[in-house]
Amino acid sequence: MALQLWETLKEAITAYTGLSPATFFTVLALLWAIYYVVTGLFGSSDDRHQRTRALEEQMEPLPPPVQLGEITEEELKQYDGSDSKKPLLMAIKGQIYDVSQSRMFYGPGGPYALFAGKDASRALAKMSFEEKDLTGDISGLGPFELEALQDWEYKFMSKYVKVGTIKKTIPVTEGDGSGEASGATESDAKPAEDGPSQSAVAGTEEKSCAADAKEE
Repeated sequence: MALQLWETLKEAITAYTGLSPATFFTVLALLWAIYYVVTGLFGSSDDRHQRTRALEEQMEPLPPPVQLGEITEEELKQYDGSDSKKPLLMAIKGQIYDVSQSRMFYGPGGPYALFAGKDASRALAKMSFEEKDLTGDISGLGPFELEALQDWEYKFMSKYVKVGTIKKTIPVTEGDGSGEASGATESDAKPAEDGPSQSAVAGTEEKSCAADAKEE
């Protein structure tokens, strides 16, 4: 059945095009290749605009990294790439790196744009793009995840410039206040303890004086 269909197809190609089947399929392949090349060169205006913008960003010289020192996680969010005048920053294990040279990856529209402006240690270790993992908390990670995070850190250390660290906030617990209160309570209680002993001594002295006067 298939052989009969193939013979019928060959006869139709020869009858309608005047070409042999081999020549017909060769011409068809050449036309497809030409179409592919032309559409690649003259794509949509949006594609051309994106490619032109990416090339311009690569050609423009980047400003030297600015050392920020110690900043909070809230301050780090200002450097997520939404403001093109500010550097593009990202943190791993509390260390902040300038990733402006890889804006096409970490900038707006890039595949890793959600990591910018954050300490994404947990997300990188787990290769996760979930919002809950966009944090610097790496507690509870397994050995393979910690090893993956270490590889990311080595990559950033070798490729990007470190510009600061994330300020760690130490929460004030209620235990500290109670400790001070208990200390104050104990110190206040000491004079009360000393009071009776001094009065007892005074009473003893009065009794001895009265006994001496009576003997005289």
